Amino acid sequence: MSGGSFQHPDQLAATLSRGGKTVLSAADLAMRHSAKALVDQVQRNASGRPGPRVITGRYRASWQSDVHRAGPVIVAEVGTRAPQGRRLEFGFVGVDSLGRHYAQRPFPHLGPTVGTFGPLLVRELEKAIAEAL
Repeated sequence: MSGGSFQHPDQLAATLSRGGKTVLSAADLAMRHSAKALVDQVQRNASGRPGPRVITGRYRASWQSDVHRAGPVIVAEVGTRAPQGRRLEFGFVGVDSLGRHYAQRPFPHLGPTVGTFGPLLVRELEKAIAEAL
């Protein structure tokens, strides 16, 4: 089956139907690879300025990816359950629940990475689908 070029959406739909399982498997693999690469880059960005400094390495190690597939839908989740994640990414000005006053500036490490990886993910998926067809 060839990826070819398509002059009409029906042609693309027919080709995708014929190669559906192959395309989904290729897209799933590309999504898993991209999610892992995103985690790796976030961890690098969380390894010192302009991102947060490394103290113990636990925060950096807390970043994970998980890819779910339900039928034709593939979703990648990348994140951390570490409590300091939002505060490090966005900063915090105010009083916390213990009454301490903060004026902590942000150390963005996820946002810049997602901005860079969006177009890369699209190219990765396009390549995987083209090769599968």
